[in-house]
Amino acid sequence: MFIASREFISAAEAQSASLGFPTVARVFTPHPVQDRTDDEMRAYADLVFDEVLATVTRQGKE
Repeated sequence: MFIASREFISAAEAQSASLGFPTVARVFTPHPVQDRTDDEMRAYADLVFDEVLATVTRQGKE
């Protein structure tokens, strides 16, 4: 699986397909991440933590 910010959804989908992994699991965070404070980055992480955890644990069962 991979994590990227929402700004790169189209690019991430195209790249994963071109690498032969079109259905690879992915989670997208809010954008931007550049120039965010530590507290803002923690808030972004908190927003997607449950989705990341569910995706990672689901991957092991498929």
